[in-house]
Amino acid sequence: MTTIYGIKNCDTMKKALNWLDEHNIEYRFHDYKKEGLDEDAVKNAIEEHGWEAVINKRGTTWRNLPPAVQDNMDKLKAVNIAEDNPSIVKRPLLIHKDKTYLGFKDAQYADIFKA
Repeated sequence: MTTIYGIKNCDTMKKALNWLDEHNIEYRFHDYKKEGLDEDAVKNAIEEHGWEAVINKRGTTWRNLPPAVQDNMDKLKAVNIAEDNPSIVKRPLLIHKDKTYLGFKDAQYADIFKA
């Protein structure tokens, strides 16, 4: 089963969900705002891509963190920050066939789901 993690009102999430629907891809949507963070999914994404790719450093949540927290970020701290602030995780986080993917691009999804 494919699972996509994010926040319903995010524009990038809307594009990704629309793409999946248009291509008849079966998936489960995990809304961080309603269901909270899936710690294992985030840990796996950090292991696969590094915390720097998983944590959205361009968003408001990151900018609102104290500089001391930003400057001393590591894998463990990234998971802890994400637990308290799920909005800091790059969206969407997609898990398909036990592999994690970050963000959304038409071509990337076409490659992920090619037959």
